[in-house]
Amino acid sequence: MGQSVKNKGYWVPSVALRVRIPGAETAALLLDGSGRVRGDADLVFEGQPSHPSGAVRLGPSELELDLNGVESEVERIVVAGWSRHGGFGEPPSLDAVAPDGSAVLSYAPTEAADLPALALGAFYREAGGWKFDGLGEGYGAGLAGLVTAYGVEVTEDERVPVLGPVRLTGVVKMRGQVPTPGGYVPGLFPPPERPYRLVEGWGFGEVFEPFTAEGHGHQVITVDPSPSGPVLVELAHEGEGYVSLYPLDAKNKDEDFLFASALPDFQGSRIMDAPRGRPLRFRLTATGRWVLRVKPVAAARRIEDVLHGYGPEALLYTGGNADLRIDFFGTTEIEGGYASLYTYEVKGCTSVPSDNRLLFTSNGRMRRSVPLSAGPLMLRYYAAGPWTLKVGEVD
Repeated sequence: MGQSVKNKGYWVPSVALRVRIPGAETAALLLDGSGRVRGDADLVFEGQPSHPSGAVRLGPSELELDLNGVESEVERIVVAGWSRHGGFGEPPSLDAVAPDGSAVLSYAPTEAADLPALALGAFYREAGGWKFDGLGEGYGAGLAGLVTAYGVEVTEDERVPVLGPVRLTGVVKMRGQVPTPGGYVPGLFPPPERPYRLVEGWGFGEVFEPFTAEGHGHQVITVDPSPSGPVLVELAHEGEGYVSLYPLDAKNKDEDFLFASALPDFQGSRIMDAPRGRPLRFRLTATGRWVLRVKPVAAARRIEDVLHGYGPEALLYTGGNADLRIDFFGTTEIEGGYASLYTYEVKGCTSVPSDNRLLFTSNGRMRRSVPLSAGPLMLRYYAAGPWTLKVGEVD
């Protein structure tokens, strides 16, 4: 057996590896620097067993991964295992061997939800070579939900329950499994952290090392070291209880809340101004476990084509004039769900602008299009439930 991988950042040889996941079907996603696929061709699975580059191929019992032949635009390859039978019981393992059959690595997640699809590990570029990270991220919506989270667009309207196969873009949905819009997986906590990548050319807000705090229940949190100026705040909360987050002012009193929600398995992000000359502090109320992260604004997700999500989120837009299509799927837990969208022009700004433009507000499920002006824009999308956004630029 090869090196048993427990920690992240394990170096692997840049050769034609053979990757096996015993007891599971195998799939691979080739991701660019945004952490998303460039198109349907970047998904390799039984319905599409070879990548156009020839560098990733699915054989009868293993995945052939020629790291030397991977296109330069591809920065990360996620390897997934999925089941036709609704779950694995025990999490499957991932093994990689060299061309001569010698073992390279073995990875088995010690804790992974018993779900029908798992993103087991990722091979990624670093310093001219390749490394491996174990992931163990579960998806209750099966393979379709997993690939949706990485940018493969589902063409069927997933708000309608189905039995039997449904034609997807490069995916075959397994019988009886209905993916949840936005890639939401009930009971999976914390949600997988999105790859940390700064949006190229984004100049609003300083760059600093992200801050992370984890806990359970009510707590006061001090960010250390504390940034100043515009920052991105991310929060995830486990379960069905209520969660709220308030920044604290210089008198140690609540300012306007950033989040206040009873959305199950809440996750959200918001952009705010961190104070200058004193620490950034929060008061958090929660009934369950939570994770709080503070990052540069430039680490927020950028909307370029299709984006899926769940809950409120701060987004960046740097394109030209566009039409934005919004699919909001609502939620039964919060009176059908509420959604709204504001945009802020940030060019030349050193703090979060007070002027904003309300593009829409709605209760319950809906589909509509709204106009976006040319970026750079910061979007504040408030949504109590799962959603999909799609950008179509206009002349």
